[in-house]
Amino acid sequence: MDLEEVQEFAVKVARDVGDLICQYRDKADLLHFFKQGTELVTDADLAADQFISGKISERFPEHLIVSEESAPDTSAIQDIKGPFWIVDPIDGTVNFAHGHNQSAVSIAFINDQQVVLGVVFNPFTDEIFTAKKGQGAFLNGNPIRVAEESRIRRAIIATGFPYEKSNLEPMIKRLRAVLTNCADIRRLGSAALDICWVASGRLDGYYESLSLWDFAAARLIALEAGAKCGNFSEVPEGIDPQFYDQDLLITNEVLFPQLLTILQSSLKQ
Repeated sequence: MDLEEVQEFAVKVARDVGDLICQYRDKADLLHFFKQGTELVTDADLAADQFISGKISERFPEHLIVSEESAPDTSAIQDIKGPFWIVDPIDGTVNFAHGHNQSAVSIAFINDQQVVLGVVFNPFTDEIFTAKKGQGAFLNGNPIRVAEESRIRRAIIATGFPYEKSNLEPMIKRLRAVLTNCADIRRLGSAALDICWVASGRLDGYYESLSLWDFAAARLIALEAGAKCGNFSEVPEGIDPQFYDQDLLITNEVLFPQLLTILQSSLKQ
C-alpha cells in the first residue's frame, strides 16, 4: 500500500470535513446532545463523522473504522487483522460549540497493527499536522521538533480534566504536584492539539487519561517529532502501549523521567 497516497487522501478528507465543521459553527441553531449525561456532542460531530466514514468506505471499502461517534468500541482493537482507521471528527467539541478555535479533526491509519499515519487538522487556524511512521513530523509541510527544554522548573505542561467528576482527588493531587514543580500549566481543551503542540515545541509536555481516538494520530506525530511517549501507570499485560489510553505522558527525552517521577509520586500521597 502506497502510504504517500493514503496520506494525500487523509489530508484531503481532513480539510474537506474541516470546511464542513466551519459551516456548522456558523449556524445559529447548532444542536447539542450529551453522552452519558456529561460529554457534549453536536450535530456537527455526527455530520463530520458520517462524512469521514463515508469517504473512507468509498475509497477503501475493506478497511475498518473505529470512530468516537459511530464505532466507539475499542475493546477488540488488537484483534483487527487488516488495515483500519481511528477517527475523532471533532476533538475539542466543547471548544467548538463555544466558539473557541482549539478544535481539530484527528485521523490515524493503522496497518499491520502499527499506527503508520497521523493527520490532525485545525480548520479554524488552518494548521495541519502530519506524520508517516519513520519519516518525521510536519506542520503545514514544514518539519517540526519537540522543544529542548531540560529543566522541569522552566517547562510549560498541558493537561485536561475529565467529564466525570465523581473521583477528582487523584487528578487534583497530580495537578498540584505538577504545578508545584513546573513553570506553568495549560488546559487548552483539545488533546490532539495539545500533543501536536508538544510535537511542535509550543508546549514542553502533556499528561492525561484519554480515549484512543483522542491521541492515536497525535501520538505518532509527537513520536516522529522526537517526543518520548509513555504512561505514568503500568500498562496492563497484553495491552499494546500504543493503544493504551490511560495516564499518557508525552514530552521530550530529558523531561520525561522528571515529569514521570512527579506524577508517580503524586499517586502515593
